Order: sequence, then structure tokens, then C-alpha cells
Amino acid sequence: MEEKSKILTAEAFDRTLMRISHEILERNSGETELCIIGVLRRGATLAAQIAENLKKLSDMNIMAGTLDITFYRDDLSRETLDPSLNKTDVSFGVEGKVVIIVDDVLFTGRTARAAMDAVMALGRPKKIQLAVLVDRGHRELPIRGDYVGKNVPTSKKEIVSVKVPEYDGVKETVILG
Repeated sequence: MEEKSKILTAEAFDRTLMRISHEILERNSGETELCIIGVLRRGATLAAQIAENLKKLSDMNIMAGTLDITFYRDDLSRETLDPSLNKTDVSFGVEGKVVIIVDDVLFTGRTARAAMDAVMALGRPKKIQLAVLVDRGHRELPIRGDYVGKNVPTSKKEIVSVKVPEYDGVKETVILG
């Protein structure tokens, strides 16, 4: 697929994550600690940057981790009989805490639902919030982002590609079609 348009340059990408970080602090101003958990793969990269931003902006205790949602997906049997597994890395308890799930793109809502199930398997948080870099619409479940970097209307045939240096060697977001 070829690139149709660039949604976020590297500079806009960083500004957007900083804005989301400020919104998280504003909405959770009475809290003393936050759990930032990124959905593997690219959501984990975004979560790490948001966690670093929050540590610089506040004196809250910020805990960061990563979440593998493979076995919580409702399409696992259709995806493959031999799923690729990553490692959930949440070295802190979520019981009674505010958990912010971070992902790159919100589309049908199924990944976010799987992430919530995976977090609930770790304990019962006080509250779960969802932060996404891009909301592209086309929801199949009644799920919305609490923190949205950019709303981008797309057709179902298009792909929103969030690129990060760790996996792609560049930081940008583009629409492919």
C-alpha cells in the first residue's frame, strides 16, 4: 500500500503525546500514583514516552508496564493457530489504582476491550482510562478514548500506520491506501 497522507510528523507526534500527558495529569490531579500500561507493540512505546513525560511534569509515582493481549483477543482462533506471544511486563499491582491503557490506534474497539480484560486479570483497578494516539472511527464496540491525540476519519480500506523508531526507524503517522 502506498502512503496517501501524513497525519503526524515527528514534531507533531511528540507534541501530541505531551498534550495527552498534560490531559492525564489534569484529569487525575487528586491521585498520588498512576499506572501507565502500553499495549504491545507500538502502544508500549507510546506508553513509555507518556510515562517519561508524566515523571518530568509531576511528582506523582508513575509506574509503567507493557501488556500482551494475545490470549484476550476475540479473534484469536481466526488469526492463527500459533499466535506470536510477547511478554506482559507489569511489575506492580493494579488493585485499587488508576490504570491508563495506551495504544496507538483506536479502530473497532476490540483491542481496547482485550486490553481491559488483560488488566482485569491482574487485579481490580480503581479506574481504567484509555489513551490513543489516533482514533480512526468504525467502532464495533461501545468504547471511546479518554485521551485522543488526533481524530482521523478513514475508510475501512485505509490503514493508519503509527511508526516509531524502535520498530520502523522513524517517528510519524501516515494513512496508507
